[in-house]
Amino acid sequence: MDINTALKEIMAIDGALGAALVDFETGMCLGSAGGGDGLDIELAAAGSTEVVRAKVQTLAALEMDDEVEDMLISLTRQYHVIRRASHASTSVFLYLVLDRERANLALARHHLRRIEGELVI
Repeated sequence: MDINTALKEIMAIDGALGAALVDFETGMCLGSAGGGDGLDIELAAAGSTEVVRAKVQTLAALEMDDEVEDMLISLTRQYHVIRRASHASTSVFLYLVLDRERANLALARHHLRRIEGELVI
């Protein structure tokens, strides 16, 4: 699945407000969808690169033989889900913003995992 198809499928998840594919080493957004109405999806996704970098660096400092799979940031009105691409590039992640009132977090994470598994960069 290419980047545009992946982003379209992510945006079809119930409650999706925005989605992006980001390289956390450079902070560059490789593609995005959604956003608007106070949500600059590219800015939010790029800002999350610091979160991913910090966790990856912490795991390295702890010499843990483990990888970041996904992360959840809970806001009062939104969920922000970060899903690292496991097969494409070690520095790429999917970023999804969900409306807390409309989203089912468990189903959204399941769909995001499936989409990440089919993503070809």
